[in-house]
Amino acid sequence: MTNKPALVIMAAGMGSRFGGLKQMAPMDPEGHVICDYSVYDAKRAGFETVVCIIKKEMEADFEDAIGRRIRPHVDLCYAYQELTMLPDGFSVPEGRQKPWGTAHAVLCAAPFVEGNFAVLNADDFYGASAYRAVFDFLSAEHGPTEHALVGYLLANTLSESGSVARGVCEVGADGRLLRVTERLRIEKRPEGPAYTEDGGETWHPLDPNATVSMNLFAYQHGFFDALKGRFSAFLTEDVPKNPSKGEYLLPRVTDQLVQEGRASLQVLGTTDNWHGVTYQQDLPAMREALARMKLEGRYPARLWS
Repeated sequence: MTNKPALVIMAAGMGSRFGGLKQMAPMDPEGHVICDYSVYDAKRAGFETVVCIIKKEMEADFEDAIGRRIRPHVDLCYAYQELTMLPDGFSVPEGRQKPWGTAHAVLCAAPFVEGNFAVLNADDFYGASAYRAVFDFLSAEHGPTEHALVGYLLANTLSESGSVARGVCEVGADGRLLRVTERLRIEKRPEGPAYTEDGGETWHPLDPNATVSMNLFAYQHGFFDALKGRFSAFLTEDVPKNPSKGEYLLPRVTDQLVQEGRASLQVLGTTDNWHGVTYQQDLPAMREALARMKLEGRYPARLWS
């Protein structure tokens, strides 16, 4: 490990709407998965250490699908997210099977990260400029509570196949995040993007140029302390209300810290298109986009040759 910024990839989710382990779906004829492109872009930006958060039982599949290819090129390790990884005095509620959420996942990676770090989803394609932005931010001098996120234009993050959930950001004149509002059902409609909160009975327009968060964050190392300190409160206060499905979520914790004045979040803009596979029907468009980028010379045919 090094003290250079580390890349933490959240890959323990099952992708329920997609219908399987979408992290493992090949995205090109060469068999690369989205994570190949993420690590390739991150390495070009300057990252050398990669921590993949997975479930213990998927290690062999993950190693075969991606790990064996990237291991010769980066310092790779696995962190395991397990339901039983709880503070002393707490236990898993009876019948609980759902993971504890993205903030818990990042906590599971803490033993493997020595300095500051970026966090992202394994099943999202963020674009090369996003990795350069977070690496440059993490390589500069900042206070222990000064973090960042990459903000995308809403229009560049929508799916043709169905609704998406997005964190719509309000950004101050100084480029810092003021608040994030979660919109759980946003759709691409003929008159422009819109969201509904009543099952589609009424729709509210959204600015296609609105800034949204796609869970690509840059954190100082001290953020782990904040996550650890709030996890016990989550288990004590929130889990009894929803013992089978309550989640400790990274965007929510981050926004709480901002609202309380305990952290600041610089919004790093990008005009790159986000690509993802929220639904099975998104796969062809994702593959076409990557093929087009290869034709444009943005990626070689074989990333790791």
